[in-house]
Amino acid sequence: MMSKDKGENLGQDRISLLIVEDNEYMLDILVNSLKRIGFPRIQRARNGKEAVEYLKLSAKGSGTAVEQIDIVISDLIMSPVNGVHLLQWLRDDKGSPNRFMPFIMLSGAADRVNVEETRERGVTDFMAKPFSVDNIYKVLQRIIDVPRQYVTTQNYFGPDRRRSNKAGPPKTGERRRPDESHATVVYAKDRVEQAKTPSDVWIFKLPNYLKQKMLGSNAGRQPFVLPEDVLSNAESALKREAEGFIDWAKQFLDRLSKQVAMAKELSGERTQYFDQINLIAHELRGQGGTFGYPLITVFAKSLYEVSKPPCRENDASLDIVKAHIDAMRAVIREKIGGDGGEPGQALFKALKAAIAKFSSPPG
Repeated sequence: MMSKDKGENLGQDRISLLIVEDNEYMLDILVNSLKRIGFPRIQRARNGKEAVEYLKLSAKGSGTAVEQIDIVISDLIMSPVNGVHLLQWLRDDKGSPNRFMPFIMLSGAADRVNVEETRERGVTDFMAKPFSVDNIYKVLQRIIDVPRQYVTTQNYFGPDRRRSNKAGPPKTGERRRPDESHATVVYAKDRVEQAKTPSDVWIFKLPNYLKQKMLGSNAGRQPFVLPEDVLSNAESALKREAEGFIDWAKQFLDRLSKQVAMAKELSGERTQYFDQINLIAHELRGQGGTFGYPLITVFAKSLYEVSKPPCRENDASLDIVKAHIDAMRAVIREKIGGDGGEPGQALFKALKAAIAKFSSPPG
């Protein structure tokens, strides 16, 4: 009998993942969700620096006790090494254990500029927070069943940014084909060179390593499809963790209030406090919807926008921050889920009025 907490074993328990997340609470939630859909082999890193150190050790081979990683899932905004720098290291550095490793960026900062930057750096997929189990599953399913070919030019190395509906068959050798006459087609990953001229394009059509690792000789015959009850049970477990989110959110709102209080004591430079407010708002906006509190995500996103540089660092701006804190505290206190109905609309109107009031110059 299959365990409801371990997912159905289709071979995904042979895949090793590295999860990079500086929020300990969200790291635990993500790891638990992955385990529930059958991915128990998970390593953790609290930021990009720890991830690089781990991956460097894994590159040394079987002589170490460090497990080889197959897929990286990373947050974007971290310190001292963020997700973009980690991705760039994995794709370009000689110390990288596998420049072709699938890399999923998971972030609440799913703004167009961030998505495009990670795409230019060679990300495999970008998944926005708040996330669901179904989101995670579909991204992993796509990476495992339909891996993209890799491309090298003078300015880019990473997955082909033109998505394909099906992966090419594994082959050996190297040749040019009429329908890809502009490119050199390569079937082995041990030859990665920077293109010598702007017109040079190398296309890597590699065997589906992940599917082979999962299924062995049956690779390619069986799609990675989990039963609906496995996904449903995992999604329900994620929702049950909402009570933990409430305590976590209260702590972050307390941190916001503290930053406002300390900033109000200063008459001069307040940049460090607004930077912290913006960072906390980023954390909050990525989480609420995951646990059934989308209004937290909406209000935190609004706070993120009004507190990012070059915002005004005056008392009126701090009052706007406080209005956002009050709105989010009300959501948590009254446990207002979903769109909030009439209470949610009332909070929207009150917040909008406060922003208008404190944004207007004194008359």
